[in-house]
Amino acid sequence: MQNAGLAALGLNWRYLAFEVHPEDLQAALGGAEAMGLIGLNLTVPHKLPALGMMDVLDESAREWGSVNTVRFEGREAGGVWRPLGEWTETPREVRAHGFNTDAEAIARALREELGLSLAGASILLLGAGGAGRTAALKLASEKAARLFLVNRTRSKAEALAREIQTRYPQVQTAAGYPSGPVDLVLNATSLGLKPGEPSPLDEQQFCLRRAGAVYDTIYRPAETGLLRSARAAGCRAANGLGMLLYQGAKALELWTGRTAPIDIMRQALEENVYGPHPC
Repeated sequence: MQNAGLAALGLNWRYLAFEVHPEDLQAALGGAEAMGLIGLNLTVPHKLPALGMMDVLDESAREWGSVNTVRFEGREAGGVWRPLGEWTETPREVRAHGFNTDAEAIARALREELGLSLAGASILLLGAGGAGRTAALKLASEKAARLFLVNRTRSKAEALAREIQTRYPQVQTAAGYPSGPVDLVLNATSLGLKPGEPSPLDEQQFCLRRAGAVYDTIYRPAETGLLRSARAAGCRAANGLGMLLYQGAKALELWTGRTAPIDIMRQALEENVYGPHPC
């Protein structure tokens, strides 16, 4: 997706994947900065620890409490910081600027792929970890009416519910399954990534026929067990491909200062997940 976007923009850059142990995150960030990388993305479990490793945080990272995009910037003689992508030589002074592009991406995906109006919605959110916390806070900021938070460790869901009640007191928030219908069930856990894993939803506690739509942030496999059950129950359903696309497109714009070629990036992503488009 990112390399297709870079090629379309005519940039001689490459996007590469590296596996970094959590204990080595600080060293990896320092190495990336020392080597003159333009920027990078972080995924689980690095998004929360990275907050304390940035030189400066964008409002998005402060608001949603995690960093998934880093942009390296150089300081000019006059004191102005500019993205490294704009430099022709390596500046002497470099800093790491942390952003969060996940929150806006999930809100956009829910609107565009499920036709969901978030304001006034009743939502059951599965998972209160990094992705779940970001999603919950974003949904609350979008004026969701009711949030029901379910997590394997109930105390984490209760802590997140208290945080939302403090920051967004107009949103009715509770830890546990709802007794009535909801507009959306959103899975922000990793359950469903591997074959044979249990569903993140306890259907003895909540029947999917009481949900209007289901969104699973997992995109590979393209159809999880939760999504199969959702479609069988007559729910509108979508996987996390759109969220992945939109957060990546925003990251590309932060690095390049140019508009991301969304359609080209979407095609590359869909071909990678679903296979090549038929001729």
